[in-house]
Amino acid sequence: MKQVIIILMAILAIACGQKNNKTGNNNSHEIIVEEVIQTSGYTYVRFTANDSVKWLATTILDAKVGEKYYYGKSMEFEKFHSKELNRDFETILFVERLTTEPVQEEKPKPVAPGSVKAKSEKEAISIEKSKDELTVANLYLNKESYAGKTVIIKGKVVKFSPMIMNKNWVHIQDGTESEGNYDLTVTTLAELMIGDIVTLEGTVALNKDFGYGYKYDLLLEDAIVK
Repeated sequence: MKQVIIILMAILAIACGQKNNKTGNNNSHEIIVEEVIQTSGYTYVRFTANDSVKWLATTILDAKVGEKYYYGKSMEFEKFHSKELNRDFETILFVERLTTEPVQEEKPKPVAPGSVKAKSEKEAISIEKSKDELTVANLYLNKESYAGKTVIIKGKVVKFSPMIMNKNWVHIQDGTESEGNYDLTVTTLAELMIGDIVTLEGTVALNKDFGYGYKYDLLLEDAIVK
């Protein structure tokens, strides 16, 4: 998995129903790894700081118990639930990356081409929806009327890119299409796996420009799993 430098320090919003989050500072923090848990999208690391046991999550890393690492930018979440681990963390830090050398302040760099925006191939999918759940086709067809509103949509996860700009980027499809648009990009903190059928609630954003050529005509932001 490619290391990604944060383009901007986005304020992380609701994820898995959790709202309590705090932005960490950018100073270099040293840790000694005491426990490692690997999942499909994250590496979880336990360490001790100021006589307190703490956990952090970062992009996949072959971390070893006893090794020393450093991190800089972080976001702390309280009462965080990991779906994949089926585990609750009283508090956890989401960090951009762990390094073996003290973290130096870096200028923003572009996201690796194709890591977020690449459109997934259309899949043959048929999903039963409730009356409250939009289809991908309907959302694209009426995107102007949904702009800025909270909507619910159900679909299949066809792509999952963890912790890019401090968010997980998900592509979902539901088998519907409008003028060639069948793939919806979603940002979330929820841990999802390719193949999951999920119901997501988020805010519709139009014409989002993150710089470096990454523009989205339609994006479902800060989604939570229903």
